[in-house]
Amino acid sequence: MIEVAGLTVRYGGVTSLDDLHLEFEQGTCGLIGPNGAGKTTFFNVLSGFVRPAEGTVRAFGVDLLSMAHFRRARWGVRRTFQTEQAIEELSVFDNVAMVHEHSWAGAGARRRDVLDAIAFTGLDAAPDTKVRTLGAGQRRLVEVARAVVGRPKVVLLDEPAAGLPDEETRHLGEVIRRIPEHTGALAILVDHDMSLVSACCQTTAVLDFGKLIASGPTAAVLRNDDVIRAYLGVA
Repeated sequence: MIEVAGLTVRYGGVTSLDDLHLEFEQGTCGLIGPNGAGKTTFFNVLSGFVRPAEGTVRAFGVDLLSMAHFRRARWGVRRTFQTEQAIEELSVFDNVAMVHEHSWAGAGARRRDVLDAIAFTGLDAAPDTKVRTLGAGQRRLVEVARAVVGRPKVVLLDEPAAGLPDEETRHLGEVIRRIPEHTGALAILVDHDMSLVSACCQTTAVLDFGKLIASGPTAAVLRNDDVIRAYLGVA
């Protein structure tokens, strides 16, 4: 479980997160909202890239904000970014192994863990394939493999399906839905594709202008009038 209380982030005169109180239960959870709602800022706080002005964040009872960002990664906070992080000139295996090196998992299990993470994603390319030769959908699966290798506790996925065709999005959605079962981690998905969020996420929270406007079972949240007005842009 992730418990957020009073979380506030300010950039100069702009309040990106405004006294946010929110809980994410175990499983795959959605976090949605219009552009600029504070979703990526929230991920940056959890990852340690942004220090909030106020508030607390506890993950499985641990005070995340008291940890340095590199310790959070070793403890088990993983994420994907809107901009791909895999190194093009390295192989799929080496890209995933780089993340494993910074986890608590032992070096003796590295090869097994890396191959297991790659297999989990269903990537149809050999582990020694250079990332630069892969298509967009395959590269996204490499990013997910990097996020799930080495016993993560929290997996943050920032628009992993952006720009993908429907078939690849459906496959990615099935992979994301199974992350908690496969790894034991809590997964949070940020995406603008409501079909993907509905398919993956048991619960969803909605931000607008840095404030929480709805949270709960995904289907009910997507029918919420405030969400329809703020996110879908219809009366």
